[in-house]
Amino acid sequence: QVQLVESGGGLVQAGGSLRLSCAPSGRTFSRFGMGWFRQQPGKEREFVAGISWDHERTYYADFVKGRFTISRDNANNTVYLQMNRLKPEDTAVYYCAADGSGVGGFRTVYDYWGQGTQVTVSS
Repeated sequence: QVQLVESGGGLVQAGGSLRLSCAPSGRTFSRFGMGWFRQQPGKEREFVAGISWDHERTYYADFVKGRFTISRDNANNTVYLQMNRLKPEDTAVYYCAADGSGVGGFRTVYDYWGQGTQVTVSS
């Protein structure tokens, strides 16, 4: 059974940092594009960042450019989202997702999803 397990969420003050991790299990995801999404209360889930299977391409939503960085360690089958200069409006449940096409882009159809991890930024 394929699972994506997110970790690293929590409560942080505005201006602080968190690093989210996503550890797929059940298969190797080195050929998958990987993405991070978030869902804020009362809103639809939205794309945050993505990375291609070969690290060559990264994609970011405008509202996180310059603050968040996505990376991956294929040897350890882990994807990260480093979040710096966090704002209260970044408060959301963050989801990891895997894209079998390898692209990891914002228009990609993702095949697998994690359960999410809560990030809360206090003002």
